[in-house]
Amino acid sequence: MADRRLQVFHAVAKQMSFTRAAEVLFMTQPAVTFQIKQLEEYYNTRLFERGHGRISLTPAGDVVLEYAERILALSAELETRLKEMTGRLSGPLLIGASTTAAECMLPPILGEFKAQYPQVQAKLYVANSGTIESRVAEYTLDVGLIEAPSRLPALLTEACCEDELIVIVSPRHGLAGQKQVSPKQLLQHPYISREAGSGTREFTDLYFHKAGIRPEDLKVEMELGSPEALKGVVAAGLGFAIMPRIAVEKERKLGELVAIALEPRLTRTLSLVYPKEKFRSRLVNSFIEFAKGKLAKMGC
Repeated sequence: MADRRLQVFHAVAKQMSFTRAAEVLFMTQPAVTFQIKQLEEYYNTRLFERGHGRISLTPAGDVVLEYAERILALSAELETRLKEMTGRLSGPLLIGASTTAAECMLPPILGEFKAQYPQVQAKLYVANSGTIESRVAEYTLDVGLIEAPSRLPALLTEACCEDELIVIVSPRHGLAGQKQVSPKQLLQHPYISREAGSGTREFTDLYFHKAGIRPEDLKVEMELGSPEALKGVVAAGLGFAIMPRIAVEKERKLGELVAIALEPRLTRTLSLVYPKEKFRSRLVNSFIEFAKGKLAKMGC
């Protein structure tokens, strides 16, 4: 078991915030501050510069961070290797997923994996793609499923399946009778967009850019962080949205929403991400291979 003070220091150094580190560690901010103070007293040096509401690492802090990452990684590897000597897959599995993947793809995969390995305690953290890849890079998640390839050099990205994005509208919308629609045809209609940081938002912004459409050209009515809220607003007739086809299958079959293909088509690759340097347990590797096989069969 690694020194708790090093774990707290590592979280603060990665988040560059005592408040965000406390949230990640499920601690209070005073408790985090106390642990850092103890570590600074132990080494008799300041590890963080504090001022104007911001913090930064001192030269001593940079050295401690380098060793803390190695110590924490070795500690986790030791615990995992000893557990694996029993020959059974067990223990916590920390998975992060973008909202669409968490709601539409992972539930059956996690259910089947749990049935096969009942001693595994899977925990699913749901956020947008940007947040998930940051958490994986900080080692607070074992693996992530995101809607865009990671740009973080510390992560490995492995494509697992293709996903098509389509336009959704209310059955009463002016576009509801069309089988396909071009980006320029959408300019005259109110747009319900995902929030900044969402993999879907990033991908659709790039799609419009390639079509010569600037963000300010779109009639953005709302930006929503929840796919369910987005579908509800569209069903109420307030505009169109662009979502993964798999996320609207139920509403389409019930007649609550109409799905329209984009022309040209908009497809993306969903990716599994995990740290390059961190030791991966047999449990994590087993889940990655299991999830890749199931996602490939889904065809997204």
